[in-house]
Amino acid sequence: MKAIWKGSISFGLVNIPIKLYSATQSSSLDLDMLDRKDHAHIRYKRVNEESGKEVAWENIVKGFKYKDDYVILEDSDFEEAAPEKNKIIQIENFLDLNEVDPIYYEAPYYTEPEKGGIKAYSLLFQALEKTHKAGLARFVLRSSENLCLIRAIDKMIIIQKIRFPEEIRNHDELHVENETISKKELEMAVELVKQYSSPFNITNYHDSYTESLMNIIKAKANGKRPSIRKLKVVPKKSEDLMSQLMESLSQKKKIS
Repeated sequence: MKAIWKGSISFGLVNIPIKLYSATQSSSLDLDMLDRKDHAHIRYKRVNEESGKEVAWENIVKGFKYKDDYVILEDSDFEEAAPEKNKIIQIENFLDLNEVDPIYYEAPYYTEPEKGGIKAYSLLFQALEKTHKAGLARFVLRSSENLCLIRAIDKMIIIQKIRFPEEIRNHDELHVENETISKKELEMAVELVKQYSSPFNITNYHDSYTESLMNIIKAKANGKRPSIRKLKVVPKKSEDLMSQLMESLSQKKKIS
């Protein structure tokens, strides 16, 4: 893996030099855009809208429109805005993970201690593991400030990027009404939840859609007509909620 950021984690006066790595990758197929006529690749160009000419990457700059004109920002400007956050992930406080709603969770990153920081890295890892706490910090990555949780998972420290409050859309414009539910209906619904409950094991789940799509690709590559599964729509047997709950409880659990 290639490091995407180098800097340090700091808590108190302890400084831990680290490298940051992306912890996730896409499981979807890498599909190319082609011309249906001759299967030639579709290429997107970076074009100057005034001259119509293609612009090389090295000549592309970032700008912010301010008072009807653009202010150009260089790499040094991004660093100068908060030099300490470009190089240091400063833990501001510690908290319990259950205090953070999962809606705020975003991308996770692996960390690796640099030479000379292994003992301090181990110290922070063990402290987080023993206290069951996570550190809350801010740092700059790719010219943007990021809020993050610093967690101990397996044998390493994970940087879990989380969203700022202003990144969560307000849902007040949505209309969600709660209807009255009878005691018996609620009891049966709770029983159904219990019946379908089991310990979470991530290895039981995989991207079955991509697997099915790959089977279709292989069949077409071999000149075969892929079998297309028809979606069987099962009509509702009853509009009565109680009847639906009773029928659900009578069925066997399909997911283990």
